Amino acid sequence: MLRVGSFVLAAALAAAAPAPSWSWPAASHAVTRGFEAPATEYAAGHRGLDVGAAVGSDVHAVADGTVAFAGTVVDRGVVAIDHGGVRSSVEPVDPIVHAGEAVRRGEVIGHLATGATHAAGVLHLGARIRTAAGWVYVSPLLLLGGMRRAVLLPLSAWPGD
Repeated sequence: MLRVGSFVLAAALAAAAPAPSWSWPAASHAVTRGFEAPATEYAAGHRGLDVGAAVGSDVHAVADGTVAFAGTVVDRGVVAIDHGGVRSSVEPVDPIVHAGEAVRRGEVIGHLATGATHAAGVLHLGARIRTAAGWVYVSPLLLLGGMRRAVLLPLSAWPGD
């Protein structure tokens, strides 16, 4: 799949989740690396946000949902939660939840671990939305309310004019 334009992603996101309603998965909101969309489905990119947090600190569910996966992927603990057409994932974590378990927004789902490609003290948060073409990664900021919409102002409102 080629890179999908933001308008298509916004429309798919609106269909999957009417309003941004995620909460941060860690006490910290310090983004140490942002989302970088890949040029193609299999190209390099950064399919999520990295958030600075203390190793061993609580990791919380970003929204109500059902745990789709909780376990090890290659060399790190991962928890993925299905929120009804939108899926969150966090890594590296030591999960305390199990696949099939219902979780509530803010509930502790694990503790920040170390490992894989992330430096100690970094929690990776991923977000995918289900589209007709399959699951597509999007910036978690779309669901955390961190992406602001452009507003057009009349020229008379421009500072200095």
